[in-house]
Amino acid sequence: MDETAEQTPDTPSSTDEGEATQANEVVRGTAEHIGGRPPTYPPYPSTKPSVRDGDSLAALMPDTLVDGIISGRLTARGVSVRGDAHRWEGHCRQDAMAIARIGSPDTEMLLLAVADGVSSAKRSHVASHDLVHLTAGNLDKNAENLHKALVKQNESALNGLANKIVDQTVGELRAQWRAGAGPVYDDRDYATTLQVLLVPVQEDVRVRLLISVGDGGLHVCRDGVWTDDHTPSPARLLDPKTAALPGSYDSAEIRLVTSLPGDVLLLATDGMTGPLCQEHEFARRLAEYWGRKEAPAPSDFLWQAQLRAKSYDDDRTVVCLWETEATP
Repeated sequence: MDETAEQTPDTPSSTDEGEATQANEVVRGTAEHIGGRPPTYPPYPSTKPSVRDGDSLAALMPDTLVDGIISGRLTARGVSVRGDAHRWEGHCRQDAMAIARIGSPDTEMLLLAVADGVSSAKRSHVASHDLVHLTAGNLDKNAENLHKALVKQNESALNGLANKIVDQTVGELRAQWRAGAGPVYDDRDYATTLQVLLVPVQEDVRVRLLISVGDGGLHVCRDGVWTDDHTPSPARLLDPKTAALPGSYDSAEIRLVTSLPGDVLLLATDGMTGPLCQEHEFARRLAEYWGRKEAPAPSDFLWQAQLRAKSYDDDRTVVCLWETEATP
């Protein structure tokens, strides 16, 4: 018999015990909630659409999507989670997201995108899914021009490029959806919102571009405090007549955002921005989770993103971006 096989493990040291206790403390269970009572719906997936229903995308759409990237000093984490009401009622997740690299090495940017399918639109899950993918491709084709205009902070050029790309994407998607819709096609069946943040990876370029159609938006956490200067007001977030693609919008809105190392940028659908705008305790808790210098592990980010609040049971999609501060 191997002599080492007979040896018994050393008695754990106090350091080992402390590490074990610390490990036990970070075990994640049911998502936390704010307020005195938890929300009505259970906080886990229940039923889903069936493949036999004839909508394979709805039937196969994951309940939860987790993604992320590290690019130099930039770290992104993203989560898209089916809302408690959709889980209970057996509807698919209507939100979508994308985290991607676009552009050449000299003009590379991180693309963060979220789309929120309008609940009353029966094909909105198709729209949000298709929209983020095709928009990413069209932004990549124009990445060099976008990057050049961003460096110069040329808002006129950026506005023209953004609207050209969104209009082109809508036209391509309409043709695609019409081809698969049979004799009847209606824009209202495919209604969805879109929020895109373009972030140059070069450290000396501090400006970011936000492209928006509809609700949701961008928040910035600086020194543990959220600001929403770059996102619609709470009143607008609750407006059921929000702009939506492909047919219920006039133009895409753009905003230039200058962030500092140490800021945390949060891009999200209104399933997240709603409680963030209107529930102080919710905002405080997220600042505790995400207002630190380092990004959490993907599994922790997923658990934290599911912080619950009564009456907020919509799909929830959020992408956060951290930038490590330079070492002195």
